[in-house]
Amino acid sequence: MIAALMPTYNRADLAFEHGEGSWLFTVDGRRFLDFGAGIATSSLGHGNKHLTDAIAEQAHKVMHVSNLYRVPGAERLAARLVEATFADSVFFCNSGAEANEGMIKMIRKAQYEAGHPERYRIICFEGAFHGRTLATLAATGNAKYLKGFGPEVDGFDHVPFNNLNALRDAIGPQTAGVIIEPVQGEGGVRPAYLQFLRDLRTTCDEFGILLGFDEVQCGMGRTGKLFAHEWAGMTPDVMSAAKGIAGGFPMGAILAKEHVAKALTPGTHGTTFGGNPLACAAANAVLDVVLAPGFLAEVDRHARKLWFGLVEIAREFPTVFEDARGAGLLLGLKCVIPNTEVQEAFMHEGLLTVGAGDNVVRFAPPLVVTEQDIDTCLDMVRKGARRCLPSASSIAAK
Repeated sequence: MIAALMPTYNRADLAFEHGEGSWLFTVDGRRFLDFGAGIATSSLGHGNKHLTDAIAEQAHKVMHVSNLYRVPGAERLAARLVEATFADSVFFCNSGAEANEGMIKMIRKAQYEAGHPERYRIICFEGAFHGRTLATLAATGNAKYLKGFGPEVDGFDHVPFNNLNALRDAIGPQTAGVIIEPVQGEGGVRPAYLQFLRDLRTTCDEFGILLGFDEVQCGMGRTGKLFAHEWAGMTPDVMSAAKGIAGGFPMGAILAKEHVAKALTPGTHGTTFGGNPLACAAANAVLDVVLAPGFLAEVDRHARKLWFGLVEIAREFPTVFEDARGAGLLLGLKCVIPNTEVQEAFMHEGLLTVGAGDNVVRFAPPLVVTEQDIDTCLDMVRKGARRCLPSASSIAAK
């Protein structure tokens, strides 16, 4: 008999009662160092007073009114994001997949309004992950995720990641734009080359197509900049954001330059819950912290400490790990043995991580992670790696 809670996840047998900072505590009293952060979502960690107070205060006032009326918190949040980024306008929604759906619509509609209705196809990259809706599954292009859901949504072409020649070859008269993750999270924690991102901008300008960035996972301070593309010194035309934007409260956003944003006029797109007072109170509280002087520099400093520690461990255990990879506080260890075995070993030591494609274990701690947390994590990774040595040795022998 099927469970009351639909079994769409392979859940670990852990239930958490409360959290403090980078730590989670189970209902039976065990504690775990959370270097998954709800899949890069709990940006301010657990139990952050500024965030929880903001949510509680707003909940006592009004949680939801719909977008039939003005929402002052959304207006303030949009203005702050515009001031801090390349964008001229922002649309709020509820999730990363919804933000990516909206970005796809925006790219197509902007080309239509510019007099190019034939331009509707979007080039995406192998190894991408853009969501679980039908259109974002097609944009992702992973056969495993697409299987069983009928005809694939038309309009997406895929090329190898970080390959400019392949990208240019794929551009045709129907191409509307390009969507890329500056750091592929689900696809194996693979960063785009910074020069590739610059060349991508130049190429899109050359062919008159739009450049969209999916920063759902790598954005909102995770790389030590507010958004990851800032490291390349260039900007997209439109960008999706979600996950850490509201510290764990469901929220997504589409940030766009005016020539793209103006394509969505009243009636062309919408959302019931998106940008409601409660979500915007949470997101404004997150911005208070992330945009505070010195905060992102501290994220970058801690990220480098974790990076160098993981690189050293990968060299120390070559029969367990192939390499370390990633950017900022979105890092990974590519495993020699199955990554599920490595995750299990880490969990036994009290460390929570997230699996990723390409046999990678992902590290995405809260942005408020401390040096002591990182030291503890690296100690747990070493102990977990030692647990894996017999398994690694037997596989190597084969």
